[in-house]
Amino acid sequence: MTPEREPMSNVDTAWLHMDSPTNLMMITGVLFFEKPLSYEALADVLRNRLLKFKRFQQRVINYDKSFKQTYWETVPDFKVEDHLIRIEVPEPGDKKALQTLVGQLMSTPLDFNKPLWQFHFIENYQGGSAVIGRLHHCIADGTALVRVLLSLTDETPDPVEAVEAIPGVPSTATADPRHSTSVKSWRLGGRLYQQHPQKNEHLARWLQYAKLGAGAVTTLSKLVFRPFDPKTLFRGELGVQKTAAWSNPLSLADVKAIGKSLEGTVNDVLLTAMVGGLRRYLVAHGQTIGKLNIHAAVPVNLRPIDAPLEMGNYFGLVFPSLPVGIEDPVKRLKVLHRRMDAIKRSPEAMVTFGVLQALGMAPGELESFIVNFLGRKSTAVMTNVPGPRETIYLAGVPLKSMMFWVPQSGRVGMGISIMSYAGKVYLGVTTDARLVPDPDTIIEGFYEEFDALLSLVK
Repeated sequence: MTPEREPMSNVDTAWLHMDSPTNLMMITGVLFFEKPLSYEALADVLRNRLLKFKRFQQRVINYDKSFKQTYWETVPDFKVEDHLIRIEVPEPGDKKALQTLVGQLMSTPLDFNKPLWQFHFIENYQGGSAVIGRLHHCIADGTALVRVLLSLTDETPDPVEAVEAIPGVPSTATADPRHSTSVKSWRLGGRLYQQHPQKNEHLARWLQYAKLGAGAVTTLSKLVFRPFDPKTLFRGELGVQKTAAWSNPLSLADVKAIGKSLEGTVNDVLLTAMVGGLRRYLVAHGQTIGKLNIHAAVPVNLRPIDAPLEMGNYFGLVFPSLPVGIEDPVKRLKVLHRRMDAIKRSPEAMVTFGVLQALGMAPGELESFIVNFLGRKSTAVMTNVPGPRETIYLAGVPLKSMMFWVPQSGRVGMGISIMSYAGKVYLGVTTDARLVPDPDTIIEGFYEEFDALLSLVK
């Protein structure tokens, strides 16, 4: 019997073709659990919930940069166990060792003969468990994939809803209510949109600009003719190895208090501290700062707020200018606030979405040239993901914290992620090891900048 096939969209194909040895197009996440999680329970959750999305049973056909149509093909005799790998943290088994392991996995390609995702299960980590997930960007964008992961969870440790089994997929624990498909868990995924209304308020305006054409042409011209980002320690020839680091939790209440005092948003406060951390790193390593500004590529969700959860990439990019040259954190916050407000009113996200659609149809050499060209106009990829406000559970075990990174493309060697969950905020940094071998130093600078802002409030 011929396996089922369906064509891959142009945008998904564009992200597939951006894959390179120095920048693998994987979205990487780490989930931390307060108590031990069993391998069997996790495997059952994946069977009963993740496989509801057929994309996770499909591999890619014709994934090279040729003119051939690229397809999704269902894998015969698919097994969850092929994608759920037991792994141990190297000695001494602490946070630093786990960060090294995450960096190594970020640098390791997925097997293109299989569906492009993998979970690495760490049974014993600091009294609980941890799971490292790697999912290729061609499956879906970060917003959709985070919603998928949240759909695996529940709002209580013992949901009572009946299990909806997947036809043809065996399960050894379908009678256990902990493994049920909770309606509440889907609502958790929906909160990602509800908590980011500012990213959707201007969707109608962006669409209007795109239809009129003039605004889109102007925006594209500005992007094309804008100078390349300045040379800093964060830019240079990339290697293969990645490094990863993440912060300890910060109080979301403190972030809100700072924002209220300084008339800024939660995002403004976190961006201000993050940019200050980048500044401190450059100064400590002898970089001349002056009036330095660098750009970040920021994904913007373009799905409607009430859109159903489905696979694929449907987002654009905006490129805010980050005032690294401003030492005073209050002045830096005011500047960032103005710049972010201005970029929200522009059609930039819709324009870049159109560029991505075109890239999916371009010849390999032309696509690589355009990706590298645009990559020289930014220094980092930056995301801000608002997670659930309350503690959630996977297979009955409470999720302590989580962190996600989206990949970098072209010549970009740094990724910055801000994640909120259950009243806490976390900063994650991934870097090219050749350029920035010590991203923990950036995290330390972030702490210092945040404490400086908090001292103004207190």
